[in-house]
Amino acid sequence: MRSLEDARRIFAKDIYATELSGAVIDEIGEDYAKCSMKLSEKHKNAYGGVMGGAIYTLADFAFAVASNYGKDMATVSLVGQASFMSATKGTELFAEARMIKDGKRNAFFEVTVTDDLGKLIAVVSFTGAHVPQKGA
Repeated sequence: MRSLEDARRIFAKDIYATELSGAVIDEIGEDYAKCSMKLSEKHKNAYGGVMGGAIYTLADFAFAVASNYGKDMATVSLVGQASFMSATKGTELFAEARMIKDGKRNAFFEVTVTDDLGKLIAVVSFTGAHVPQKGA
């Protein structure tokens, strides 16, 4: 995966994030990804707010894209911890994943989730494990 088009093609297979949740890859770079999700009624919880699982899905998707861009080994989530900061009144969410540290076996990322009103919605920390790619 060496380009935005490659990333979109490969991660289109993540049906839950892309088709069901509506996550889109907007930007990609070395150890970085920005993804977005337009919010609709399907993202709301019983109280009318955006479901924490929808926010977490977007963050996890951004982590997956950022941690696998241009790598020879796949990286998968081991631990993800979300801190939800605010409820959104916006219509779109953005998740920016940035690597904090990369090691031989593990990678550490922080993902910030904001809305189209500029509000910080969540901060999610991920620990990923490097694993051999299928067929390698």
